[in-house]
Amino acid sequence: MKIAYFDCFSGASGDMILGALIDAGFSLDKLTEELKKLDLKDYKLGLKKVLRSEITGTKFDVLINKEKIQSENNSRRTINDITKIVNGSTLSERIKKNSIRIFENLAKAEAKVHNTSPDEVHFHEVGAIDSIVDIVGAVIAFHYLKIEKIYFSPIRTGTGFVKCHDGEFPIPAPATIELLKGYHVIGTDIKHELITPTGAAILTTLGENVEMCPEISLLQVGYGAGSYKISQIPNLLRVMIGETISVCEQDEVWMVETNIDDMPGEHFGYLLEKVLESGALDGYITPVQMKKSRPGILISIIVDDANLSKVEDVIFKQSTTFGIRKYKVGRNKLSRKLVDVQTEFGIIKVKMGMLNGYIKNISPEHEDCKKIADDRGLPLKLVYNAAIKAAQLVKK
Repeated sequence: MKIAYFDCFSGASGDMILGALIDAGFSLDKLTEELKKLDLKDYKLGLKKVLRSEITGTKFDVLINKEKIQSENNSRRTINDITKIVNGSTLSERIKKNSIRIFENLAKAEAKVHNTSPDEVHFHEVGAIDSIVDIVGAVIAFHYLKIEKIYFSPIRTGTGFVKCHDGEFPIPAPATIELLKGYHVIGTDIKHELITPTGAAILTTLGENVEMCPEISLLQVGYGAGSYKISQIPNLLRVMIGETISVCEQDEVWMVETNIDDMPGEHFGYLLEKVLESGALDGYITPVQMKKSRPGILISIIVDDANLSKVEDVIFKQSTTFGIRKYKVGRNKLSRKLVDVQTEFGIIKVKMGMLNGYIKNISPEHEDCKKIADDRGLPLKLVYNAAIKAAQLVKK
């Protein structure tokens, strides 16, 4: 799985996110081409290499004709206006959906701070164009870089005050703090706005906050530069793009469940037999206490896509239930191999679970062990232990 990890040692902003992604290899030409699908005018994209504490980064800018915008008396846009712009474009549906999600979360945060509704929040035109380009541009970059998962580190925040259209606000801005609720932040004495509302909205909407970068095979690194130089730290946002190192096999299966309190106990074993015959991967029953304090049974079945409908049919046919629940679950599995091992009692098949090429679990085949135990009049556990001992001598 291809992931992007943002190292927010100097916070993050929308332009820093895009700068980092472009620095890591995303094409400015592709970004420009995609952004032309939006009904936005009077702006240009700027890009240059800059030094921040002697480290080179990419500075991304949205250059806006402020005088023309202000003269047209169209200075405010709502979340509904922005949604229309995004949905009215020919961008892919996934890009539209994720872009709107970010704007909705940003509007909710602003609304909470100003005690109003998200629909009533106004984005000043100059800032709105800047935010639209940053937010939609970041989503475009994630899409074309084929990023499947986004992670971000604990976020450093500054202190002091920042000038806004409505006056001076404390740093971090109130909307930023609202967006960062529930996430790991680190306060500093740096008198600059390190994390902006747009940066916080992008990361918290699309990303997962982690303490360190996941284990990856590193492919690309990029640095997005902030607008000003900071004496204490490099004003940069670092992105690391790579493929996760999968330590085991992964897949998704269906978990099918139903609760029953009116069926004879001996029927449950028969039901499980039929469910497994129909293609279920596994099945089990659990005693539960149901409404009105009645004892009941929870039937749980694991099944793949191909056999889901057959399993459902069997449950309805063989049980007294009036309904079932089903949901997708992920599985991590050891890779498996079946080998014949030579024991003092004969050859026994053994299933081995492998992780990164090493044997982690050993399971002798029950029927092989049972047959030898019966034929020779031996304790089953003696045969079983002999098989495990022989399997432990097998090279990885």
